[in-house]
Amino acid sequence: MVKMLLVDDSRTVRLVGRRIMDKFGFEVHEAEHGEDALKVVREHPDIDAVLLDWNMPVMNGLDFLKALRSLPLPKQPTVMMCTTENDMDHIMQAMEAGANEYIMKPFTEDIVRDKLEVVGIL
Repeated sequence: MVKMLLVDDSRTVRLVGRRIMDKFGFEVHEAEHGEDALKVVREHPDIDAVLLDWNMPVMNGLDFLKALRSLPLPKQPTVMMCTTENDMDHIMQAMEAGANEYIMKPFTEDIVRDKLEVVGIL
């Protein structure tokens, strides 16, 4: 079973993401910001994929991504940034920090499915 971590400070976005991931049959974990997400990853080092917001309190998505990529995990999870930040500078920063894909908000089930197929999760 695929283990997905949803990281977003919006409870609504996490709820929508959870409903989509439930349809795919994924085990879903949630975090409200990057610091909480690091705790989840440390507790579940076998997380397969992360759907990650950029703008969050405490620790933003880019800082989380950099911290995640520095962790000595058995296997690094696939990371898809999912954000309203859609300019080329933000996209390049995310990709250079180790993001595997980039999804613009608002997203749909079809968009998420397509991106998950592209990165080999589905």
